[in-house]
Amino acid sequence: MALTALALNCTLSPAPAESSTELLAQQVLDALAEYDVTGSMVRVVDHDVRPGVALDMGEGDAWPGIREQIMAADIFVLATPTWLGQHSSVCQRVLERLDAELSEKDEQRRLRTYGKVAVVVVVGNEDGAHHISAICFQALNDVGFSIPASGVTYWNGEAMHGTDYKDLPQTPETVASTTRTVAANAAHLAGLLAENLYPATGQD
Repeated sequence: MALTALALNCTLSPAPAESSTELLAQQVLDALAEYDVTGSMVRVVDHDVRPGVALDMGEGDAWPGIREQIMAADIFVLATPTWLGQHSSVCQRVLERLDAELSEKDEQRRLRTYGKVAVVVVVGNEDGAHHISAICFQALNDVGFSIPASGVTYWNGEAMHGTDYKDLPQTPETVASTTRTVAANAAHLAGLLAENLYPATGQD
């Protein structure tokens, strides 16, 4: 079965600026491609995603179009930089907009995200990757996404230094191997869910 993936790059830097977050997110998409998963990426800051917790915040809101791409994909890659040990404000806005999915059910009262897998990407030259992935995992699972085993790949540079992931001469093997594992597990779980969705529970 053909699977698709969408990565949201939550960098603070608009295009065409280089983005370490985009680089690692693209490496996840490239690894997924080895499992015949077709991927694409959106740099969220380039779009007018309004604050709020509704599906559509009115005229000019770019979220409905981005949401349509999320809902069309089997695998959702949420990628964020680290600032002050936290996920980016852009990532937080994405999580807040996803809150609206709690009201979106299919005819069997299941969240429409139940058949979708989510993984997380974190980069930064300071600590925070475990903290950030924990927050993102909980939020994504709350709104119906399934998190595979080893569902995050990350890179933290040495504290108090200014080297960015995109400036490394090559990808560290530990990061590359983790990325491959994330892709393998995400593709495996997405394939299982595509064939056999969670049962209906009847809960509102």
